[in-house]
Formats: sequence, structure tokens, C-alpha cells
Amino acid sequence: MAALDHVVINTLKSMDAAADLFAALGFTLTPRGYHSLGSINHLMMTPGAYLELVGVPDTGRQRQEVLDSPFGLNGLVLRTFDADTTRDRLAAAGFAPTGPVAFSRPVDVEGVEHDARFRTVRLPPETFPAGRVYFCEHLTPELVWRPEWMTHPNGFLAIDAFTISSTDPDAEARRLARAFDSTATPQAEGWRVPLDDADVLVVPGETAVFRTATLRFASFDDIAARAAARDDAGWQPLSPDAGLLSLPAFDLNLTCRSSR
Repeated sequence: MAALDHVVINTLKSMDAAADLFAALGFTLTPRGYHSLGSINHLMMTPGAYLELVGVPDTGRQRQEVLDSPFGLNGLVLRTFDADTTRDRLAAAGFAPTGPVAFSRPVDVEGVEHDARFRTVRLPPETFPAGRVYFCEHLTPELVWRPEWMTHPNGFLAIDAFTISSTDPDAEARRLARAFDSTATPQAEGWRVPLDDADVLVVPGETAVFRTATLRFASFDDIAARAAARDDAGWQPLSPDAGLLSLPAFDLNLTCRSSR
């Protein structure tokens, strides 16, 4: 069974605004990274899966894959420890994987520059119409999961779930389960595809879209107060221990749950 590696939020050419907003909402952002593929990023780390803001630089090489994707949630990324084996497994399961593609970005650690290196295996866009689904192998995990980036003023702890809207949720859930070496279990509203450390939920919808990611916080009092204080963020209580964070400028909704 695959594990969730990270969830991608596309900022296109608005990285500065996105980084400022997420920092104001109480997330600790890693320093800006510059990928060899022509994209830029900031991460919001946990001991497990993390959030990634991705975009393109104002000048120079610009990653077409990012430019061709919409604002908001646009990447569901699974972890692999061997990209070649994952590619072969996906092909044997009837998919048409591409890669592995190798790339890197510089990381400064105590004044010394290192290259964080990755290999990804991707699937054609039509495989999962809601958004990009791919696998990432970290060749230098020690340059990504660093203790100084793990603590967030708003109490962010983990990513617990990822919800996909589909016009054919039964088929989509089974296809995801096959790609993730998992199972698809029917629920009251759609299907559950468990990962090693999170759940992918597939629900009926008029269009195929990544609907929300569910984030866990030590308490959501801080994130709710920070969102309520801003004109560019919204907060909607859902239950005594959950709320919906809305960021309209990035067409983004994030479900927030308290671990209390």
C-alpha cells in the first residue's frame, strides 16, 4: 500500500502572494526552492506528508506542466522508495507510466549548499481527470524533513485525507486503488481508498476535481482566528472539531480538523 508523500497547491505566477498568505495563517514555510525543471516552491512540513506551494519564476525557464495546471489543489503525490519498481508495477497493472524523471533543487543547510534530489513517475493526464497523480522518490530526504521546519505557529500536524470529486466515483476509486496498491471500500457518500498514513475519498460530483485536503491541527483555534482576521481568507465551522478554510484567490478549500 502506498503512502502519501505530499499535496501540491499551484500558485502559478502568484507565489509571493501565496507564501505571504500561508505565513500569515501561521504555517512555517521552507525557504524558496528553485527546481531544475523550471518551477519554484515552498513546503509546509510535517513528520509525514507535507503541503507544497508550487509556481513558476517570473523569468527564465518555466515548467510547462505547472503552467498548464489550474490554481489550487492540483497534485496528489504518493511516496516511493524505488521509482523504477513503481514504474514497472504501474505498467503491470495496466497503466502507462512515464519516467522516472530526475530533478533537483539547492538547499542551504547552515550556510552550506546541498542538492535535494528527486525522481518521479507520472501518469498521463487522462488517467485521473481530476488532477495530477504521481509518485516521488526522495534521494536526499534529510534535506527535506528537517526539524527546524516541522513546528508551525498554527499547530499544523499532518494531512489526514484528500477528497476527489468524480462523475464516476466507483470507477475512479477502483482505478486509484489499483494505482496505489490499495483497496476501494464503499461508504455512505462515495468511496474510501486507504493509504499507509491517510485516506483518499472519492465522492460524486458534476465535474472531476480535487475538492479538498484534510489537515490536522493540535487545535484549530489559531488557524480559525487568523483566517477570520483576513479579507482574503474565510472560515466556516463544520462541526465542534472541524472547519473549512477558504482561500478564494487560489480557488482553494482546505478542511481543518482538531486533534483535541
